[in-house]
Amino acid sequence: MPSSDHYFSAAPASAENLRTITVPLAGRERAVTTAGGVFSPDRLDTGTAVLFANMAPLPPSGNFLDLGCGWGPISLTMALSSPNATIWAVDVNERALDLTRRNAESLGLTNVNAVKPEDVPADVVFTTIRSNPPIRVGKSELHDMLERWIPRLDERSDAWLVVQRNLGSDSLQRWMSTVFSPGFSVTRAATGKGYRILKVRRHGTPPTAPITLPG
Repeated sequence: MPSSDHYFSAAPASAENLRTITVPLAGRERAVTTAGGVFSPDRLDTGTAVLFANMAPLPPSGNFLDLGCGWGPISLTMALSSPNATIWAVDVNERALDLTRRNAESLGLTNVNAVKPEDVPADVVFTTIRSNPPIRVGKSELHDMLERWIPRLDERSDAWLVVQRNLGSDSLQRWMSTVFSPGFSVTRAATGKGYRILKVRRHGTPPTAPITLPG
C-alpha cells in the first residue's frame, strides 16, 4: 500500500487485488471478498474478534450502525444475526463500501446499507452501534466522528467499541465519559488480547427532531 494510501482513504490508490478469505461470522465459517486498500484484508482482525467474543447479544430489530465498516465483518455479522434489523455500514472508503455490498449480496443479505456518512438519513436513531473505529485517523477526527454518531443512539441503547489499549483506549474512555454526560454512561465492558471493549449506554431521551450534521 503506498505510504499516502490508508484504509481510511476515500479512494485508495493501491491495486485492488481482490481475494477470497474464509472467516468466522455469526457462528459459521463464511467466504468473503476483500481487497488491498482496506483494513485487515487477509483475515478477521484480532480487535473485531475480541468484540464478537465480548459484546452483548444483538437486539432482534431496529437500526444498527457499524462505524468504519471496512469489508464488512461487523455489518455482516449483525445482518446475519438480526435479519429483521436494518444495518447501516458506514465508511468513507469507497472500496470498503463496495466490498461490504458485494459480501452482503453473496451471503444473501438484503438488510445492509453500505453508505458514506452523509448518506445516512438525519432522522435515523440507532438501536445499537457496534464498531472497531478507525483510531489511526487521529484523535481530533475520531472525536468528531464519535460526537457525530454516539448522540444518535436511541434511549436505553448501547454502543460497543473495541479499541487497542496501546492506541489510547483508556484516554478515549475518559474523554467519552466527559463529553457524553449527562444522559450517558461509559464503562469498560471487557479486556482481551490487548484490547478494551468500551460500552456507551444512552439513558436519556434521544432527539426527536432531525439532527443537523456537520457540513
